[in-house]
Amino acid sequence: MKLTPEQCEFFRSEGYLVAENVVTAADLQPVIDEYSEWIDRRARELQHQGAIQDLCEAEPFETRFARLYAQSREIAHGMDIMQLRGRAMFEFLRNPNLLDAVESLVGSEITCNPIQHVRAKPPSSLSNEGYYNVPWHQDMAVTWEEADHSDIITCWIALVDAKVENGCMEVIPGVWKQGYLEHHKENGDTTIHPDALPKEAQPVPVPVKRGGAVFMHRCTPHRSTPNFTEAVRWSLDLRYQPAGTPTGRPFHPEFIARSQANPGRVLTDYDEWRRRWEEALANSAGARWHRV
Repeated sequence: MKLTPEQCEFFRSEGYLVAENVVTAADLQPVIDEYSEWIDRRARELQHQGAIQDLCEAEPFETRFARLYAQSREIAHGMDIMQLRGRAMFEFLRNPNLLDAVESLVGSEITCNPIQHVRAKPPSSLSNEGYYNVPWHQDMAVTWEEADHSDIITCWIALVDAKVENGCMEVIPGVWKQGYLEHHKENGDTTIHPDALPKEAQPVPVPVKRGGAVFMHRCTPHRSTPNFTEAVRWSLDLRYQPAGTPTGRPFHPEFIARSQANPGRVLTDYDEWRRRWEEALANSAGARWHRV
């Protein structure tokens, strides 16, 4: 879905944009199926180990992870994009509808940044861990300084409706113009130092329906909020940028996702993508991922 000039102007002014219907249900279904199958395999492994008694097979995608998580938090181990390295996810990273929107913001030569996550946010009654309730931060803070001038766009994509009640994100509009704000570590999380957070800024919740996206500038402060429902808030956290610019994670594999100038540069080989991640993770053990 190409963005309109008005949407692009809003993004450049406010540092974020909520865009509905960026991708279709058909675009998302292979990813959902891949994670549903993985969760089933993982649940059976944990059942064999005695950590899970009820496989919750009748539960739908929106709730099964939560029911399993209530029995064992180990259900989440190994599910992130770089860990699972699924074929459907690799194909989605080059989804034409998503890249049409990204192209509206960064141009036609697009690199897929290696900072990418899948988020299965359980009900807050089960977990209030920082990984699920991320504090105020800028995505610039989780890259090395080499990428300070790279036009990295965060694409936060809803796999289920993201609402205030199930923990949608909040952003602070316009603050991206102030550039990088001082961050520090707090309870293991990278977060904006309280003295650096603009006191006059007003947070704005950004609910978005399944298939919609929240696009954010790398300097836009944002956080996630608690999930007060009994279902799981599933989302993807992807990043794209103009090809040839530093990613801020030089030890993890980037790849060309779209190129009008040289289509042959686009990585379409799933096995190669998987191999690059396996090699990078083995060679980067102990590397500093965040700048603080």
